[in-house]
Amino acid sequence: MSTEPRTVTLPTADHGNVTLTEPSWCTGHVSLPGDLRADILHQGPDTVLAFHGYRIGEAGLVQSPFAESLSRQPGVSVSLLGQTLDPRGLYELAADLDAFADQLRDLADQLTALLAGGTQ
Repeated sequence: MSTEPRTVTLPTADHGNVTLTEPSWCTGHVSLPGDLRADILHQGPDTVLAFHGYRIGEAGLVQSPFAESLSRQPGVSVSLLGQTLDPRGLYELAADLDAFADQLRDLADQLTALLAGGTQ
């Protein structure tokens, strides 16, 4: 096994071929004709939220090493929000999802009672 860092070379419209070191978690890139160097995006594997085989959303590590914003730092892209979150944002989202799951269980309890002939 090589101890050398992994690199990838991607074509860009403004800087030609750009060779860069890949983070250990990177599993791929999206590279389209006409992309600029700032468009380079490292992507990690997706964590998928699915229900009965229906893909509801996904989240995964991303980093844009040449972006002109905070996205130069790794973050987690969350498709449900269309945003990339930092650790604090991820914890806040997880807490809100936990609260939503509790509300769904409360609704399931109410529905069970209604269907059993309980009060409305």
